[in-house]
Amino acid sequence: MSALLGPDDIVQLAPSGHYIALRIGFAFPMEEVNELPSDWVEHYTKQRFMLFDPTVRWAYGNSGSRRWSEFELDDPKRVILQARSFGLRYGVTVAVTDAAAGGQRSFASFTRADREYTDLEVKLLHAYITRRHKETAPPTNLTRAELEALGMVKDGKRLKEIAHALSVSEGAIKQRLKNAKLKLGAKTGSQAAALANQFGLI
Repeated sequence: MSALLGPDDIVQLAPSGHYIALRIGFAFPMEEVNELPSDWVEHYTKQRFMLFDPTVRWAYGNSGSRRWSEFELDDPKRVILQARSFGLRYGVTVAVTDAAAGGQRSFASFTRADREYTDLEVKLLHAYITRRHKETAPPTNLTRAELEALGMVKDGKRLKEIAHALSVSEGAIKQRLKNAKLKLGAKTGSQAAALANQFGLI
């Protein structure tokens, strides 16, 4: 059933808003969805709550799911209490990480104003973020030659320059880039290079 959850289901499960950050790299997520109320986002940003938010601190140090009412971390700025006055009375935060050491992390928070999240809803939301985390995983089948070509595209080199530098034909470079685009789901060589860079592959 969780595999069937889509954006419309998320809106119903989080009528007060939600935030999703998928595949957080060095500083930024590969994909971000912020459907929290704009007045809360503005207040949160002005107050610089990110560094003090117990839900974010928990998500960066744990995997699993936690209702906001269950947080035991210090909340010196009273972020969760202030969120209530913006209609975010009940929430659940989900965090998912890759199994490998140093793997990427995804996390999300879902909110509602009317009641606490049920155990089933928490499981469904966790399954949804786990699925989205896996769907946005980098491909593992790119060859060294394809990555080498993408690295040169990222550095602004033209097809002819890449072929000369690697002592192969332009046709060979075109084929490598074509394969890389297919594996990354990219439309252009530049987009493929940008995606590979985001994934930390080049």
